[in-house]
Amino acid sequence: MTTAPPPGSPRARSGTEVWRPLARRAMAWSSLVGVVLTLGTAAVVWAWRDELPAQVATHWSRSGAPDGFMSPTALALVGVVTTVALCGLFAAIGLTQGAAASTRRITAAGCVWSGAFLAAIVVGTLAPQRGLTDPSQVELSGTALLTAFLLPLVPAGIAAALVPGDPAMPAVEAVPEDAPRATLRDGERAVWLRRATGGPGLAVGAVAVALTTLAAALTAEWSMLVVPVVLAALFVTMFAFTVRVDPAGLTVRSAARWPGTHVPAGEVVRASVTQVRPLRDYGGWGWRTARDGRVGVVLRSGEALLVERTGGRSFAVTVDDAAEAAALLNTMADRARSR
Repeated sequence: MTTAPPPGSPRARSGTEVWRPLARRAMAWSSLVGVVLTLGTAAVVWAWRDELPAQVATHWSRSGAPDGFMSPTALALVGVVTTVALCGLFAAIGLTQGAAASTRRITAAGCVWSGAFLAAIVVGTLAPQRGLTDPSQVELSGTALLTAFLLPLVPAGIAAALVPGDPAMPAVEAVPEDAPRATLRDGERAVWLRRATGGPGLAVGAVAVALTTLAAALTAEWSMLVVPVVLAALFVTMFAFTVRVDPAGLTVRSAARWPGTHVPAGEVVRASVTQVRPLRDYGGWGWRTARDGRVGVVLRSGEALLVERTGGRSFAVTVDDAAEAAALLNTMADRARSR
């Protein structure tokens, strides 16, 4: 028998009431961190003002010679304004689409990464020019550029880890009678397991890895070979997943074990099959968040397992035999309610 939840508990509150305060907190502190990082960089530029040329190099041609210049103050201002704009964009996504913890973690990491990246770019650009009178003499190494891209991933990862997960919200109502079920005897256990791979994302990844490898070879900046390695690892995490349905619920993990998610059987409102159009429904391929907050692992067009869960959340994954997965997950959701 299901008892009524106490007033004020996650089960009694609506989904919006649960996740919006979490999103506001995550977006507030991550945006603050991102902006503070670039403001700190502006303070560094101010401290260096007497050691820098009036016009500093800010862009380099293919040959490695500077071909773009601006004042140090203008460069710092561009960094601050860009960070504020990016943090505003990530915060807007988190505040409007952050029903799932994964979305809040990604947007918080994006805010912090933006601030750290712009700070690294500004400092990395100006540090070699301290004490110079002619900014055309400065050279920007591939190692410095690579560091500016990769180092900000550390604070971004910490920010994502600091965002709390979703609170437990067990379903109160029964799974709808018209939802498909798997036929299992009392006490019988079953597990459904499939691999979800491929799609256009892998082709895009292969081209990106090939182009960045070629660029490193042509410029003889061998340290830049780290870029295709990182890209390859990124595409492996985004375009190869294991999808599992068992008595505990739905578990989706990438080949690298991250990213991933788990939907407890007790939070499944209904599982069904849907048709997904990546660009129209999710804006692309990979781990995606739609405009209405839906989260999806979208690797291709076509059949997908759609899981509606408590708190107004939903999760979709493009995978073969989605009908079997949906039927078994509904059965497991029934069992979770009868415990």
